[in-house]
Amino acid sequence: MENLKRGYGFLIQAWRMARADSDLLKPSIYALLAGLGITLLSLPLFILSALTLADRTMGQVVTGFLGILLLFAQLATGSLFSAMTIALVHGYLGEGDGRMERAWHIVRRDWLDILSLAAASTLVGIFRRSSQKNGKVSAAGVLGSAVESAWTEAAYLVLPAMIIEDIGLKNAILKVVQILREHLLLVGASWVGVRLVNAILGFLLGAAGLLSGLAVGLGISSLARGAPLATAIAIGLGVLIAGLFIMAAIAAGNYTSTAYHTCLYLWTRDVEEARQLGHSAEAVLAPAPLAAVL
Repeated sequence: MENLKRGYGFLIQAWRMARADSDLLKPSIYALLAGLGITLLSLPLFILSALTLADRTMGQVVTGFLGILLLFAQLATGSLFSAMTIALVHGYLGEGDGRMERAWHIVRRDWLDILSLAAASTLVGIFRRSSQKNGKVSAAGVLGSAVESAWTEAAYLVLPAMIIEDIGLKNAILKVVQILREHLLLVGASWVGVRLVNAILGFLLGAAGLLSGLAVGLGISSLARGAPLATAIAIGLGVLIAGLFIMAAIAAGNYTSTAYHTCLYLWTRDVEEARQLGHSAEAVLAPAPLAAVL
C-alpha cells in the first residue's frame, strides 16, 4: 500500500509540472503518433512480403528482417522523444521552464548516441526472442527475459545520463553501473509504485475507452435500426473513441515514467557528487516532485 501511495503521489507531482508547463507532454504525444505512423506504414511491407515470396524460408528471413527494422524504428522513435521529455523536465526543474527549442537542439546534438541506445535495445530484444522460440519455457528463455528486463530498467537511467551529462552510450552505462554498485539508487519502493500506478491508470483509461466506444457504437446502431452504413459508422466511431482513450493512457504512462527517471537520475547524480566531496549524502535533496513522495 505504501508503494501505491508513493506512486500515486509522484503521478500527482508529475502532472502538476505538466499543468504548469504543457510542453512537457508534447514529446510523449509526438512519440505515440510517430510510432503509430511507423506501424501503419510498415504493414504494406509485411503484407507484400507474405504475398510475393513463395519460398517459405526466404519469406521467414524477409519477415524477420522487417520485424527487426520495425523494432529498431519504434525504439529509436521512442528514445528520441523520451530524450526531449528528459531535456524539458530537466529545464523545468532547473529554470522553471522546459523550452522546446532547447529540447530539439539536444536531440539533434545527441541523435547518434540516442540511436546507439536504440540499437543496443534492439539487440537485447532479438536475443530475448531468439531464446524463446516455439513458446517453450526453457533456461535460455528465462535468461533472455531476465537480460531484457535488466537492460530495460538500466536504459531508463542510461538515457537521462546521456542527455543531461552529454556523454555517449558507453560512458552513460558505466555511470549507471557505478550508481548501482555504490547503492546510490534507492529505486525499489518508489519505482514499483510508479509502475503500478501507471498500470492502473492505463487499465482504467483503456476500460473507459472500450465502454465509451461500445456505448456510442451500440447507441448509433440502435437508433439507425441496423442500417449497414450506420452500423459501419457506429463501429468506426466506437473503435476511434476506444483508441483515443488507449493512446492517452500510453502517452500519460510514458510521460510519468520518463519524468520519474529524470528526477531519480538527477538525485542520484547529486548524491554521488556529494559523497565524492566528502559531504553527507543525506543532506542532498531530491528534485521537488520526487522529494514530495520520499
